[in-house]
Amino acid sequence: MNESTRNSGISRRRLFGAVALAAAGYAGWQAKRLSDAPAAPKSLGRVEDVDGISLPLPRPANPPAHDPALPWLAKGGETNDASALSRTPVYGIVAVSSQDDIARALAFARANGLKVSFSAVRHSMGGHAFDDHALVLDMRGFKAIRVNEAERTVTVEPGATWHDIQNALHPRFAVKSMQSSDIFSVGGSVSVNAHGMDHRFGSVAGSIRRLRVMLADGTVTECSREKNPDLFRHVVGGYGLFAAILQATLDVTGNAVYRTERKVVAARDFPSVFAREIEAAADLGLFYGHLSTAPSSLMEEMVLYYYRTEPAADPASIAPLGEPGAVRAKRLLLNLAKMGGAFAALKWQAEKSLEPKFESCTVPRTAAMGQGEACLVSRNDPMHDSVPYLFNDLAGDTDILHEYFFPRAAYGAFIPAAARVLKDHAASVLNASLRVVHAEDTALTYAPAPAFSLVLYVNQKTDARGHAKMRTLTRALIDLTLSHGGRFFLPYQLHYTRAQLLASYPELPAFLARKDHYDPSGLFTSTWYRAAKALVAKT
Repeated sequence: MNESTRNSGISRRRLFGAVALAAAGYAGWQAKRLSDAPAAPKSLGRVEDVDGISLPLPRPANPPAHDPALPWLAKGGETNDASALSRTPVYGIVAVSSQDDIARALAFARANGLKVSFSAVRHSMGGHAFDDHALVLDMRGFKAIRVNEAERTVTVEPGATWHDIQNALHPRFAVKSMQSSDIFSVGGSVSVNAHGMDHRFGSVAGSIRRLRVMLADGTVTECSREKNPDLFRHVVGGYGLFAAILQATLDVTGNAVYRTERKVVAARDFPSVFAREIEAAADLGLFYGHLSTAPSSLMEEMVLYYYRTEPAADPASIAPLGEPGAVRAKRLLLNLAKMGGAFAALKWQAEKSLEPKFESCTVPRTAAMGQGEACLVSRNDPMHDSVPYLFNDLAGDTDILHEYFFPRAAYGAFIPAAARVLKDHAASVLNASLRVVHAEDTALTYAPAPAFSLVLYVNQKTDARGHAKMRTLTRALIDLTLSHGGRFFLPYQLHYTRAQLLASYPELPAFLARKDHYDPSGLFTSTWYRAAKALVAKT
């Protein structure tokens, strides 16, 4: 071998080595980027209109001076919600920690012609917790919790999160009805009438014993199904437009030890499985289902999660509530899935086949009295998840929730049709859950009859093309839902048309009329309320 040949071989090896090193470095950088926690809350812009109605309002020419006696978090500035797409200028934000803070803030707003909005963790996604140039009351510091063991209730202030409440109840008691994660505030959950994993108890509304509220004129009163029932039906699921919630007294249930099971079924078989194994199962405490998000089997198969009461388990073995683990790995897998194809398939395969092999149990297996491989958890455990892996540091990127309620008899037609819509629109679906919903007796009900709901978590790019794509997808899914006799959930983005809104919620004009009755000066507001009112008035 001559010198030039030998040097050429060395040069190629060095080149290949450099390329391999660069590729490894790039892969490491990407993995870190995709698994990093957010450095700060995202604020990626604003949806500017709803069905042709412009949302931004001009800044008032002479806003009043900020009252120095109020506990200001911000004087002026902007706020946003979990979508990061509702950037909104506000008059100011008051940090509420007492009933008196609310009373003084409302009096200041009435005297100075300001509008008022109520805010906490802001996980609605369409400007439901604030409005342009409004006085925003941040309720997160108003969060006292009192457990009444004899009455089997918990009385909470609206800023308390379900995480806080579970920690106060555990290990003796458990939440009766809440969402599948614990990050939401009670005030927010009541205002949207949230529902979750318990297929028997229904929504939050079903567990509310009574509410203590402050009306727009400063009057404090109570409401329940028996006392001031009309006010109750409008505050629950009323999106913060009828009164300030001061306290909610909620029914709780005894904590229990559950044996967890997973079952993979064809999605088309779910109605028969529901009737046979879920609906009347006396030992089934919690249930939910995840539909496939893999491109090749989108919503064609599903994993069912069962939590069955384990009477042989020793309640004394219930362990303290833990926090989510493997957060970076979960965030990495979720963000890789946004790239679609093999990565999306990998995420589904991990949930379907790999997660059960690594599942950790919070109650010692020895407490199962011979159940051996049973995985035991307390009732509070599955819902004690603050989902930190859902939040990332990716610029130009956000994840949007959708929820569609449809009659149970329509399942067989609706689910495959929804899958076709998602495929046709090339939607990046990160999660698709199925929930059981009961008829809801609220003024603006999302379920006038028993229903199933499809919950979607969809990735969106935040440029103009991403906005347009999400709007088109949302309207197509709403049209599909309406064609099957269903309704869409209102706490999410304002991408619907006037016709879709009124077809889904024919009660909306009456709802707005009762808003005028309880709040004749229009003190309480939000971007969503202003948009809904304009859509109803639009001809």
